[in-house]
Amino acid sequence: MAKKSAINRNENVKRLVKKFEAKREALKSVANDESLSLEERFEARLQLAALPRNGAKTRIRNRCDVTGRPRAYYRKLKMSRIALRELGSAGQIPGLVKSSW
Repeated sequence: MAKKSAINRNENVKRLVKKFEAKREALKSVANDESLSLEERFEARLQLAALPRNGAKTRIRNRCDVTGRPRAYYRKLKMSRIALRELGSAGQIPGLVKSSW
């Protein structure tokens, strides 16, 4: 099980990303629009830099929904390989059969 503080920090980042998503996209489109003047684009870049860093989508860490483990994460199942193996062995994941010999 991952530390509660790490899981909570990641949830806070997800909340901030959702909050600033629209504003960040608008500023990015203005900053990358070459038809605008250089001053307008620069101002948009400054406003973009003033937004909180944890509001960026790349700051989100994929974590297992079961254990909170950050590594060996399967996106399709939203869990780590260890949790997948344990639940698969217990027969709690439909269609998954863990082989043993």
